[in-house]
Amino acid sequence: MKPSSQKFRSLDVRPLLARGEEPFPKIMATVNSLQPDEGFVLIAPFLPSPLIERLHAAGYQARPERAADGGWKTFFWRD
Repeated sequence: MKPSSQKFRSLDVRPLLARGEEPFPKIMATVNSLQPDEGFVLIAPFLPSPLIERLHAAGYQARPERAADGGWKTFFWRD
């Protein structure tokens, strides 16, 4: 369950992927710029399982949700 009191930045990587760009550097730049009270929601056309595992190892919680368009919104935050 994601905390309701936390602020979430949105990062939609679909345009990057459509241009053939690797989204990982942008994702990590977002992660590294988060304030202690912030999380982020990653919008992607697939479930980012490797990223969930990597960020979990770095202390983040994750909650993926299936989007209406068939893609995924994955919320990441620290407890």
